[in-house]
Amino acid sequence: MSTKEKLQEELEVLEQETNLNEIVLYNDDVNTFDHVIETLIHACDHTAEQAEQCSIIVHYKGKCTVKTGEYNDLEPRCTILLNAGLSAEIV
Repeated sequence: MSTKEKLQEELEVLEQETNLNEIVLYNDDVNTFDHVIETLIHACDHTAEQAEQCSIIVHYKGKCTVKTGEYNDLEPRCTILLNAGLSAEIV
């Protein structure tokens, strides 16, 4: 593989990685831990342990990235979170 081909391949990988977005979940004083955990399991395909860890991070830090991916995949997931009364956005 020539140097030019290798650099082109590395550039394509970097472009793919930079096109990723994140769903950020924010803390609120309304929703219970159980509701947040159940919603993360449903909307983001988290395991119970992942969802619990995210809910604890959100509680103590104020926010947490709960899912990373392409916008088209994240948009319906974020909508589920919002419809469940959680505070979230895609960044």
